[in-house]
Amino acid sequence: MNFRLLIACALVAAGPCIDAANLAGRQPNIIVIMTDDQGYGEIAAHGNTIIKTPNLDRLHATSVRSDNFHVSPTCAPTRAALLTGRHEFKSGVTHTIFERERLSLKATTIAQVLQSAGYATGIFGKWHLGDEDAYQPNRRGFDEVFIHGGGGIGQTFPGSCGDAPNNHYFNPAIRHNGRFVKTSGYCTDVFFERAIAWINSRRESGRPLFAYITPNAPHDPFVSPGAKYEAPYRDKGLSTNAIAYYAMISNIDENVGKLMAQLRDWQIDRNTLVVFLTDNGHSIGDLYNAGMRGMKGTPYEGGTRVPCFWHWPGTLEPGERKQLTAHIDFFSTLAELAGASLRPEVQAQVEGRSLLPLLTDVNSPWPDRMLVTHLGRWEYNQAPAAKYRQCAIRNSRFKLVNNSELYDLESDPAESRNVIEQHPDVVTVLRAAYDKWWQEILPCLENETVLGPPVNPFKAAYWQQFGGEPDDALKRRMDPSRKLPSSSAAKPQPNVPAR
Repeated sequence: MNFRLLIACALVAAGPCIDAANLAGRQPNIIVIMTDDQGYGEIAAHGNTIIKTPNLDRLHATSVRSDNFHVSPTCAPTRAALLTGRHEFKSGVTHTIFERERLSLKATTIAQVLQSAGYATGIFGKWHLGDEDAYQPNRRGFDEVFIHGGGGIGQTFPGSCGDAPNNHYFNPAIRHNGRFVKTSGYCTDVFFERAIAWINSRRESGRPLFAYITPNAPHDPFVSPGAKYEAPYRDKGLSTNAIAYYAMISNIDENVGKLMAQLRDWQIDRNTLVVFLTDNGHSIGDLYNAGMRGMKGTPYEGGTRVPCFWHWPGTLEPGERKQLTAHIDFFSTLAELAGASLRPEVQAQVEGRSLLPLLTDVNSPWPDRMLVTHLGRWEYNQAPAAKYRQCAIRNSRFKLVNNSELYDLESDPAESRNVIEQHPDVVTVLRAAYDKWWQEILPCLENETVLGPPVNPFKAAYWQQFGGEPDDALKRRMDPSRKLPSSSAAKPQPNVPAR
C-alpha cells in the first residue's frame, strides 16, 4: 500500500479499504445460511409488500448483494454444486431422491478444504447429499453434525433417502454426531439454537470456524411455527399454505436476527463473514416473484435466481453487484479466504470463480461466462432422452431454454418474448456449448441405476438406538425396487459399500 492510499484509508477508517489480494488468506469465521425453497421474492427488500423480514432487510442493506446470483432448480443439486464448485451432474447428483441425491465419493467438498486449512466445521439442518454412512457430512469435512435425514423432516422414499420415523417440524429427532437427540421446539429454532451454541463454544478456541446453517424451512409441508408468525398475513387474501409459508420465513428472519445480534454481542462480527442465500426459487407459484417467470423446478429466472448477501462489517462495503454469479463460485471464494492449498485434482474439479474481486470492487473485471441449468429428474436410466428437457444455457445477456426458446434478458428479464428466430448466431454458439457440456456429464452420472438399501438408513439407525421396526406398509414405501420401471430390462447395480 503506498503512502497516498494509506492516508486515504485513514481518512475513511469507518469504512472498508481492502482489496481482493489482501483478503486472500485472512481466515475469517465463515457462516453460510441457506434456506430451503425461499425464493428471491420472499424478502421485503426485494419489493414484496406483504412479507415481513426486518432482519433480512437489514442484512440486505448492510451487505454486498449479488443480485444476479443463480443456483440449481431444486434442493440437493444446489447443495452439491455449492459444496464442490462444479455443476451437480459432475458429482452424480441428478435428483433429490432414489440415490441420485448422493454426492460422489470422488468429490472434495469445501468443508474438507476449510478443515484442512485449520477451520472447525459444523453443519446444522439439511444435508441431503446421501444418508448412508459413507456419504454423511462427518466423512465429507464436517466436525460437528446436527442434521435431519433425506430431503426433509419426516420424509420417506424408496431406498436410502428418508428421515427418522414419524418425525415432525415440532420436537424433531435430530442426528447429532451419529446419535439421535429428541429436541424440543420448532425445527428452525432448534437448528439455529444449536448452531449459535456451537459457535459460542468455538469462538475463543483460536481456530476460525465454518458454520453451515441449512434449515429445512420453508420447504413443504407448510407447518407454521405459531400464531404470532401468521398474524401479519391473515386477511391478505393468501391461501392457508401461503400464510404458513410466509410465517415460516418470518421465523427464519427472527432467527437470523438473533444470530447477528449474538455475533455483535460477542464482538466477533467484524471477523466473521456471514453469507445468506436460498437453494432455489419459491415453491408456491401464485406469490410475488419480482416479475420473474417460473419457480422451483424450472430453468427460468424464477427457479434459479435467488438472494445472496455477503456481510462482513468493516471489510466489505455494502452495495449491489449485477455480474452473473452462481453457487459454483462459493468453493473458490471460501478457499481463497481461507488461504487453502488445493491439490491438482481438486483444482481440476472446480469450475467456479473466486468472488473476492467482485466483493471488494464493483468495477472489477468479470469476463462473460456460460452457466448451464438442468432440472434432472428424468425417469430411471433415461438421461439421454432428457437432454433438452427442463434445461437452459446462458451468458450474461441471452438464455437458451429447452433448445427451443431464446430470451434476451437485458431487454426482457421476464422471459416473455422468444427471440430465437432473430438471433441464429447466438443460438448456434449456445447450442454448441450445451452439446459439449452434455457429453462431458454423461460419464459422471454414477448413481443412475444404483439400488438403495431396503430400509432408510436414518430409520434403521433410529430403531437401533431406541427400538422398533417398520410395519409392512412402511416396508413397501421404502422398497428400493419401487423406483424401477416394471418393464425395465436394465439391471440395477449393487449398492456402493460404505467406506
